[in-house]
Amino acid sequence: MKKMDQIWVFAFGILAVLLSSAVADDVVVLSEDNFEKEVGQDRGALVEFYAPWCGHCKKLAPEYEKLGTTFKKSKSVLIGKVDCDEHKSLCSKYGVSGYPTIQWFAKGSLEPKKYEGPRTAESLAEFVNTEGGTNIKIATVPSSVVELTAYNFDEVVLDETKDVLVEFYAPWCGHCKNLAPTYEKVATAFKLEEDVVIANLDADKYKDPAEKYDVSGFPTLKFFPKNNKGGEEYEGGRDLEDFVNFINEKSGTNRDGKGQLTSKAGIVSSLDALVKEFVAASDEEKKVVFSKIEDEVEKLKDSTARYGKIYLKVAKNCLEKGAGYAKKEIERLERMLEKSISPAKADEFTLKKNTLSLFV
Repeated sequence: MKKMDQIWVFAFGILAVLLSSAVADDVVVLSEDNFEKEVGQDRGALVEFYAPWCGHCKKLAPEYEKLGTTFKKSKSVLIGKVDCDEHKSLCSKYGVSGYPTIQWFAKGSLEPKKYEGPRTAESLAEFVNTEGGTNIKIATVPSSVVELTAYNFDEVVLDETKDVLVEFYAPWCGHCKNLAPTYEKVATAFKLEEDVVIANLDADKYKDPAEKYDVSGFPTLKFFPKNNKGGEEYEGGRDLEDFVNFINEKSGTNRDGKGQLTSKAGIVSSLDALVKEFVAASDEEKKVVFSKIEDEVEKLKDSTARYGKIYLKVAKNCLEKGAGYAKKEIERLERMLEKSISPAKADEFTLKKNTLSLFV
C-alpha cells in the first residue's frame, strides 16, 4: 500500500470512530459547538445536563435513552444531553449546579424551564408531550432476557447444548435494578446466538433453585456452560463490555455490545495458511490449493463447518471471476451493510465480508 493510501485509510478510520461515537444512542450529544444549532430552533428540546461520575445520572441513563428512542423520529422534539465535566461553561450558562439537571427549551427559545418530576421514561414523556404538543407513548420492547421459574429452570439451564448466564435477583434489590438495563443489553447482543442464553430468576419468589446453587446475596450471577452444569460463579465486571467479553471468551462467540459480529467472526484458523497459499499461487496452482481447502473443510464440525463452506464459496468465485472479485464483493457488501437490513442478514453479510478480507 502506498504511503498516501495508508494516510487516507488511517484518516477514514479515525472519522469512522468519531461518527460511531456520535451516534452511539438515540439521545443527541450536545456541546458548545452545536447547542444553539440544535436547541432553540424549529423544535422543542429536552436537555439533560449530567456528569459521567454521577450516580443519579447513571441511574437515569437507561430511562433517558428509552425516551430518546421513543422521540427519535419526532420532527418537533429533540432529546439531548450535555456532559458538564466536558462542557463546564455551557452548563454554567444555564444555571446548572447539580446533576442531573433536566431542562425544557421551547421551540425558538433558549430560556429553559426546569423539569422537577419523576425520573422515569414515562413521566419524562408525559412532560415532553405536554410542553411540546405531542402525543407519543414510550416504546415498549420485548425483553431478550429469558425469564426463569422453578418450573422451567432445569429445562433451560441444564440443557447441555447451551451456555447459560443466570442472574439471581430480588425485585426489591437496588443493585439488581441498576444492573437490569445493562443485563438487557447483554441479552439483546447475544439474541442471535442459538447456543447462548441470557436468563434471570426472581430468587425471592422461587427460592428452591437459588438455595440449590448457594445464592445468598443479590444479584448473584452464575454461568452454566455446556460442559459444567454445576455452575461457575461470574466474578467479572458489571459493565456491558465486561459481560460481552466474558461470553465471547467462554462461548467462542464474536459479538460487540450492539450485537454486531466483529471482524473475527467466521474466521477458521486451520484454513488461514491455505488461504495465504491460495492468494500467493498462480492461476494453475490455485486449483491445487482449492482441493486442499476442500479436504480441510470436510474435517470441520459444528459452526466451523458452516464457516468452512463460506471459505469454499469465496475461493471458488476467486477462481472463476479472477483476483479482483474479493475486493469488489467486499465493497458491495459494505454498501449493503450501510442500509437498513435485518440483524440476521447483517450477520450473513459480515461473515462473508470477514472471509473475503482474507482473500484480498
